[in-house]
This record gives sequence, structure tokens and C-alpha cells, in this order.
Amino acid sequence: MSKLKTLSMEWTGESLVLVDQRKLPHHEEYVKCETHEEVARAIKEMVVRGAPAIGAAAAFGYVLGVKDFPENGERDLKEHMSLVKKTLAETRPTAVNLFWALDRMERRFVQLVETATSIEEIFDGLEEEALKIAHQDIEINKTIGQYGAELLPEDAVVITHCNAGALATVDYGTALGVIRRANEMGKRIHVYVDETRPYLQGARLTAWELIKLGIKATLISDNMAGWILKTRRVDAVIVGADRIAANGDVANKIGTYSLAVLANRHGVPVYVAAPTSTIDLKTPSGLEIPIEERSHREVTYCHTVKIAPDGIEVYNPAFDVTDHELVTAIITEKGVIRPPYKENLKRLFEE
Repeated sequence: MSKLKTLSMEWTGESLVLVDQRKLPHHEEYVKCETHEEVARAIKEMVVRGAPAIGAAAAFGYVLGVKDFPENGERDLKEHMSLVKKTLAETRPTAVNLFWALDRMERRFVQLVETATSIEEIFDGLEEEALKIAHQDIEINKTIGQYGAELLPEDAVVITHCNAGALATVDYGTALGVIRRANEMGKRIHVYVDETRPYLQGARLTAWELIKLGIKATLISDNMAGWILKTRRVDAVIVGADRIAANGDVANKIGTYSLAVLANRHGVPVYVAAPTSTIDLKTPSGLEIPIEERSHREVTYCHTVKIAPDGIEVYNPAFDVTDHELVTAIITEKGVIRPPYKENLKRLFEE
């Protein structure tokens, strides 16, 4: 019997089953992970993606790490779990939710080692913690959605970039959660969806989610956003985040910075919707955020179709950093945070 089942993932108690986001929207296929190595591979290869979803998947991967423990092996359980955490942590460097979830799981593991009398008891305790992370994410996203929806007018036109919906979280979504909640409140929403080259998360995933939700959406190429902002009434840009530095700089999918610059040029507010687990007070500014560079093939091919000549040099950063001066507000489960970010983000963790 499933202990958790959402659009993005299912935890059966024995395995983590992930919808293969590489195959959407045309094929709904699933990847079954029965070991922590398989979860790590799924995160690295973008079967699962989106900062909150990565964090939750890693938490379940950590649980599977206990099941992977060879009791007759050369390593003890603590050493084994340290290697499990390392394997999962090395999959994606930018999304801080990954490290937040793994640190939380490790703290619970340390507690259980002191009190548990069997491997089974440790497994059960870690499973309980991972399920808490997952269910809390859903409730957090719904709260973010409520706070964010209140910022939008009754007839709202928004632009979003990448995918920060139910697929990028355990369920409901952050940036799309705001749009989703506004729609549930009866507000009339029209979303311009950036295709989000080179991986096309907007065209493949966000457009798919919005159609399922019955929300009016128009797909645009990334380089059309400036013209839309100039010639159409746009009320807000709403995006998610993979890491928010202590000063409010925001790392998100490549192209977010360009969109924020264009929105500021045209006086359109830029809202970042993210849980507090995405805020990294240990990272002073965006300059210190590691930016993952992905396969050059993502740029030279559009899925299976080659679009670039042999021999061309390629640069493929997966993320960029939007300066905090360009961010109107950060929408969290603890409320809407406005500048000065350095003081106000820190205050979130003092309450």
C-alpha cells in the first residue's frame, strides 16, 4: 500500500517511484528506485527535478540507504550512512533543499542510533521523518500559494519561467501554487509560459500542468518575454528558486535573471515563491552560490534532434542568479518578505 502518492512521486515503503519528467508531456512513464544509488541517479539525470522535489526524493533515498546496508560488510552503519549521504549530496550542487533535507535526515539518524534496538526500528524512524518532510512540503506550498495569491488582482496576467508546480515539489507547487490558489479563489488568471530553453521545462511541464488545472496559458519562447512585457498588460512575474542567499540574491533556472531585468525595465513586480528551506543564510550572496553546468548535448540537441553544427563550443549553465535589487518580494510559508532582505530573511529564523 502506498504511504505517499502525488503527481511527482510515490513512496511505497519499499521503493520510491518517480514520474519520469524527461518523458513528459507525451509519455507518462515511471522510474522505480529501490536503492539510494538509484535515487541519486534519478536526481542527477533529472528524472525528478525542482528544488523541493529533489529534497524530498533525497530524504527517501536516505531511508533506502538503511535498507541497502550490508550487515556482514566491512563498514559499520554510521560509516555506511555517511557514504549514502555523500552519494545523494553530490547529485545537484545548486538546489539547497537537497542539503537541507539530507542534514535533517542525518540528525534524525543520529538520534535513532542512540535509542533504536534494530535496523528495522531505524528504518521506520527515518521513513517517518521523510514522510514528514513530504507532507510538510505540501502544506507549506499551499500556504505560500495563499500568501502569493493575495498579491494578484482579480484579473491577473503573469509570466512564469521554468516549472515550479506540483512536478517540482511533492505536490501543489510554489510559483504555480500561487497561480493555482488565485485560480481557486475565483481570480481570472492568464499565464504566459516561458518555454525555458534548453531543457524546456516551461513548454513540457508548466504548460502541461496548467492545462490539467484548466488555467488559461500561452506558451512563448524565452526571447519573447521582453516584447510581451512592453506591449501587453502584465501584472507580475512569478518564479520559484533553487537557492536564496542571505542578502536576497536568487538562484533559479537559467533565464530568470534576464526576465527579472526586463520586468524591472517595464515596472512589473518580480515575485519569488519558495519555502524557507530554500533560504541559505550560510551563503552571503549570489556570488557564492555554485552554478551547475550540464551536458552540452542539452543545447546542441532539442530532445533527439540535433540543431547545432559539429565542433561548436557550448556553455550550458543550468542556473543564473538574480540580484536582490531586482526582486520585489519573496513569498514564503511565513509570509511575504520585502527588502531589506538581509535583515528580514534572517528574522524568519529567529522567530
